[in-house]
Amino acid sequence: MGFAAFAFYMFAITAVVSGGLVVLSKNPVHSVLWLILTFFSSAGLFVLLGAEFVAMLLVIVYVGAVAVLFLFVVMMLDVDFAELRGELSRYTPIGLMIGLVILMQLGFAFGAWEVTDLAASNRAAVTPDIDTTQNTVALGQLLYSKYIFLFQAAGLVLFVAMIGAIVLTLRHRQDIKRQDILAQMYRDPAKAMELKDVKPGQGI
Repeated sequence: MGFAAFAFYMFAITAVVSGGLVVLSKNPVHSVLWLILTFFSSAGLFVLLGAEFVAMLLVIVYVGAVAVLFLFVVMMLDVDFAELRGELSRYTPIGLMIGLVILMQLGFAFGAWEVTDLAASNRAAVTPDIDTTQNTVALGQLLYSKYIFLFQAAGLVLFVAMIGAIVLTLRHRQDIKRQDILAQMYRDPAKAMELKDVKPGQGI
Protein backbone atom coordinates (compact mmCIF):
# COMPACT_ATOMS: atom_id res chain seq x y z
CA MET A 1 0.00 0.00 0.00
CA GLY A 2 1.45 3.33 -1.10
CA PHE A 3 1.29 6.62 0.73
CA ALA A 4 -1.57 7.91 -1.44
CA ALA A 5 -3.74 4.86 -0.70
CA PHE A 6 -2.92 5.05 3.01
CA ALA A 7 -3.81 8.77 3.10
CA PHE A 8 -7.06 8.12 1.24
CA TYR A 9 -8.21 5.41 3.66
CA MET A 10 -7.16 7.51 6.65
CA PHE A 11 -9.07 10.60 5.49
CA ALA A 12 -12.07 8.55 4.32
CA ILE A 13 -12.43 6.57 7.56
CA THR A 14 -11.96 9.73 9.62
CA ALA A 15 -14.61 11.58 7.60
CA VAL A 16 -17.14 8.74 7.93
CA VAL A 17 -16.56 8.20 11.66
CA SER A 18 -16.58 11.91 12.53
CA GLY A 19 -19.67 12.44 10.36
CA GLY A 20 -21.47 9.74 12.31
CA LEU A 21 -20.38 11.25 15.61
CA VAL A 22 -21.81 14.61 14.51
CA VAL A 23 -25.25 12.99 14.58
CA LEU A 24 -24.73 10.65 17.53
CA SER A 25 -23.01 13.07 19.91
CA LYS A 26 -25.27 14.21 22.74
CA ASN A 27 -23.42 17.48 23.33
CA PRO A 28 -23.97 20.09 20.56
CA VAL A 29 -20.50 21.57 21.14
CA HIS A 30 -18.94 18.15 20.58
CA SER A 31 -21.07 17.76 17.43
CA VAL A 32 -19.66 20.99 15.99
CA LEU A 33 -16.10 19.89 16.81
CA TRP A 34 -16.68 16.56 15.05
CA LEU A 35 -18.12 18.53 12.11
CA ILE A 36 -14.90 20.54 11.89
CA LEU A 37 -12.91 17.29 11.80
CA THR A 38 -15.19 16.05 9.02
CA PHE A 39 -14.48 19.19 6.99
CA PHE A 40 -10.73 18.77 7.45
CA SER A 41 -10.90 15.13 6.34
CA SER A 42 -12.95 16.07 3.28
CA ALA A 43 -10.39 18.75 2.44
CA GLY A 44 -7.68 16.10 2.59
CA LEU A 45 -9.63 13.95 0.13
CA PHE A 46 -9.92 16.91 -2.24
CA VAL A 47 -6.16 17.44 -2.05
CA LEU A 48 -5.61 13.80 -3.01
CA LEU A 49 -7.92 14.32 -6.00
CA GLY A 50 -5.84 17.28 -7.16
CA ALA A 51 -8.52 19.85 -6.31
CA GLU A 52 -6.41 21.93 -3.96
CA PHE A 53 -8.44 25.09 -4.59
CA VAL A 54 -11.67 23.40 -3.49
CA ALA A 55 -9.86 21.97 -0.46
CA MET A 56 -8.66 25.43 0.61
CA LEU A 57 -12.17 26.83 0.10
CA LEU A 58 -13.55 24.07 2.30
CA VAL A 59 -11.08 24.88 5.07
CA ILE A 60 -11.39 28.67 4.84
CA VAL A 61 -15.16 28.98 4.31
CA TYR A 62 -16.65 26.01 6.13
CA VAL A 63 -14.12 25.51 8.92
CA GLY A 64 -13.05 29.12 9.33
CA ALA A 65 -16.50 30.69 9.06
CA VAL A 66 -19.50 28.36 9.09
CA ALA A 67 -18.37 25.81 11.70
CA VAL A 68 -16.93 28.49 13.98
CA LEU A 69 -20.21 30.42 13.70
CA PHE A 70 -22.10 27.26 14.65
CA LEU A 71 -19.77 26.81 17.63
CA PHE A 72 -20.28 30.39 18.84
CA VAL A 73 -24.06 30.14 18.47
CA VAL A 74 -24.23 26.83 20.34
CA MET A 75 -21.99 28.09 23.13
CA MET A 76 -23.85 31.39 23.53
CA LEU A 77 -27.30 29.81 23.59
CA ASP A 78 -28.65 28.55 26.89
CA VAL A 79 -29.12 24.95 25.81
CA ASP A 80 -30.75 22.50 28.20
CA PHE A 81 -28.87 19.28 27.45
CA ALA A 82 -31.20 17.15 29.56
CA GLU A 83 -34.18 18.33 27.54
CA LEU A 84 -32.27 17.66 24.31
CA ARG A 85 -31.58 14.08 25.37
CA GLY A 86 -35.26 13.61 26.18
CA GLU A 87 -36.29 14.93 22.78
CA LEU A 88 -33.70 12.69 21.12
CA SER A 89 -35.07 9.55 22.74
CA ARG A 90 -38.59 10.68 21.88
CA TYR A 91 -37.96 11.02 18.15
CA THR A 92 -35.46 8.16 17.79
CA PRO A 93 -37.98 5.65 16.29
CA ILE A 94 -39.08 8.16 13.66
CA GLY A 95 -35.47 8.98 12.81
CA LEU A 96 -34.56 5.31 12.48
CA MET A 97 -37.54 4.71 10.22
CA ILE A 98 -36.60 7.63 7.96
CA GLY A 99 -32.98 6.44 7.89
CA LEU A 100 -34.11 2.95 6.91
CA VAL A 101 -36.21 4.36 4.06
CA ILE A 102 -33.24 6.41 2.81
CA LEU A 103 -30.95 3.36 2.94
CA MET A 104 -33.49 1.34 0.96
CA GLN A 105 -33.70 4.06 -1.68
CA LEU A 106 -29.92 4.22 -1.94
CA GLY A 107 -29.80 0.43 -2.27
CA PHE A 108 -32.32 0.53 -5.11
CA ALA A 109 -30.40 3.32 -6.84
CA PHE A 110 -26.96 1.73 -6.60
CA GLY A 111 -28.36 -1.73 -7.37
CA ALA A 112 -29.60 -0.53 -10.75
CA TRP A 113 -26.48 1.56 -11.43
CA GLU A 114 -24.70 0.72 -14.67
CA VAL A 115 -21.43 2.33 -15.71
CA THR A 116 -21.21 2.95 -19.43
CA ASP A 117 -17.99 2.74 -21.41
CA LEU A 118 -18.33 6.42 -22.33
CA ALA A 119 -18.33 7.62 -18.71
CA ALA A 120 -14.60 8.38 -18.56
CA SER A 121 -14.60 10.23 -21.89
CA ASN A 122 -17.72 12.23 -20.94
CA ARG A 123 -16.14 13.33 -17.67
CA ALA A 124 -12.91 14.25 -19.43
CA ALA A 125 -14.82 16.32 -22.02
CA VAL A 126 -16.24 18.64 -19.36
CA THR A 127 -12.97 19.78 -17.81
CA PRO A 128 -9.72 20.66 -19.60
CA ASP A 129 -6.71 18.39 -19.34
CA ILE A 130 -5.06 18.72 -15.91
CA ASP A 131 -1.63 18.49 -17.55
CA THR A 132 -2.23 21.63 -19.61
CA THR A 133 -3.82 23.89 -16.98
CA GLN A 134 -4.11 24.33 -13.23
CA ASN A 135 -7.06 23.28 -11.13
CA THR A 136 -7.97 26.85 -10.17
CA VAL A 137 -7.78 28.07 -13.77
CA ALA A 138 -9.96 25.19 -14.99
CA LEU A 139 -12.55 25.87 -12.29
CA GLY A 140 -12.62 29.58 -13.17
CA GLN A 141 -13.02 28.82 -16.88
CA LEU A 142 -15.98 26.53 -16.18
CA LEU A 143 -17.74 28.87 -13.74
CA TYR A 144 -17.22 32.18 -15.52
CA SER A 145 -17.38 31.09 -19.16
CA LYS A 146 -19.29 27.89 -19.85
CA TYR A 147 -21.65 27.92 -16.86
CA ILE A 148 -21.77 31.67 -16.21
CA PHE A 149 -25.58 31.90 -16.50
CA LEU A 150 -26.15 28.99 -14.13
CA PHE A 151 -23.63 30.48 -11.72
CA GLN A 152 -25.36 33.87 -11.79
CA ALA A 153 -28.77 32.20 -11.43
CA ALA A 154 -27.56 30.36 -8.32
CA GLY A 155 -26.30 33.63 -6.88
CA LEU A 156 -29.66 35.27 -7.64
CA VAL A 157 -31.53 32.46 -5.88
CA LEU A 158 -29.32 32.86 -2.80
CA PHE A 159 -29.84 36.64 -2.90
CA VAL A 160 -33.63 36.23 -3.03
CA ALA A 161 -33.44 33.73 -0.14
CA MET A 162 -31.42 36.22 1.92
CA ILE A 163 -33.91 39.03 1.25
CA GLY A 164 -36.79 36.68 2.12
CA ALA A 165 -35.16 35.71 5.42
CA ILE A 166 -34.69 39.38 6.31
CA VAL A 167 -38.30 40.23 5.44
CA LEU A 168 -39.72 37.29 7.40
CA THR A 169 -37.69 38.02 10.52
CA LEU A 170 -37.96 41.83 10.46
CA ARG A 171 -40.02 43.17 13.33
CA HIS A 172 -40.90 46.85 13.79
CA ARG A 173 -41.02 47.80 17.45
CA GLN A 174 -42.94 50.88 18.50
CA ASP A 175 -41.52 51.18 22.03
CA ILE A 176 -37.99 52.18 20.99
CA LYS A 177 -36.56 55.48 19.75
CA ARG A 178 -35.10 55.19 16.25
CA GLN A 179 -32.39 57.32 14.74
CA ASP A 180 -33.47 59.78 12.04
CA ILE A 181 -30.40 60.54 9.93
CA LEU A 182 -32.01 63.24 7.76
CA ALA A 183 -33.39 65.08 10.80
CA GLN A 184 -29.92 65.12 12.32
CA MET A 185 -28.28 66.33 9.11
CA TYR A 186 -30.75 69.16 8.42
CA ARG A 187 -31.19 70.41 11.96
CA ASP A 188 -30.61 74.07 12.77
CA PRO A 189 -27.63 74.50 15.09
CA ALA A 190 -29.18 77.67 16.51
CA LYS A 191 -32.21 75.69 17.69
CA ALA A 192 -30.34 72.56 18.69
CA MET A 193 -27.99 74.28 21.10
CA GLU A 194 -28.80 76.57 24.01
CA LEU A 195 -26.24 78.62 25.89
CA LYS A 196 -26.60 79.00 29.65
CA ASP A 197 -25.09 81.87 31.61
CA VAL A 198 -23.86 80.16 34.73
CA LYS A 199 -23.20 82.49 37.63
CA PRO A 200 -20.09 81.85 39.72
CA GLY A 201 -20.86 79.57 42.65
CA GLN A 202 -24.18 78.39 41.22
CA GLY A 203 -25.16 75.29 39.36
CA ILE A 204 -27.08 74.90 36.17
